[in-house]
Parts: sequence; structure tokens; C-alpha cells
Amino acid sequence: MAENQNTPKPIPVNDTNAISSYANFCRVTGSPEELIIDFGMNAQPMNSNDQPVDINQRIILNFYTAKRLLHALHVSVKRHEDVFGNVETDIQKRVKAQEPTAG
Repeated sequence: MAENQNTPKPIPVNDTNAISSYANFCRVTGSPEELIIDFGMNAQPMNSNDQPVDINQRIILNFYTAKRLLHALHVSVKRHEDVFGNVETDIQKRVKAQEPTAG
């Protein structure tokens, strides 16, 4: 019976009003009390900085929530890598050299 008392109950979530968006850019800044995470769309991901990145979401977290998010993301990425292999974040290591075309 003591095991059931220590097991956290799932928190019910209503996501009917959630808005989904895509981001390929993330910036983390903060203060001593909170973290600020900006998400946006980088239209020029190959290091061409001609246009600014448009930030379309800003999430502000206290450090307790940020640490729980860090753990959840770590577990999720690890599970993905266990199935599909390493997620390489260095774009230069992912770019494949193009063979010269005859002609």
C-alpha cells in the first residue's frame, strides 16, 4: 500500500485550445529567477544571416519547471536515438558532399 502513496498521479490535461507551431530555431536567455525560451523560424538555416529570425513563441519558465522540461526532453531524445540513431546537431557533419556532374 505504501508504493501507491509514493507513485505520483497523472495530472489531467485539456489540450483542446493548444496551438501548434513549428520552430527550427531556439534561443535561451534568462534572469536569476526564470528562463526565457524563444522559438522561431530561421528561413536561412545554412548560416546565411541576411534576414532576422522571426520569433513567434516565447515561453517563460521558473527553474523548477525548466529542470523538469530538461529531464523530459533528455528522456525523449534518448528514446528516439535508441531507435533511430544519433541526432547530429552540427549541420556541417550532416551535409553530404555533392558529386560533380558531367556536362
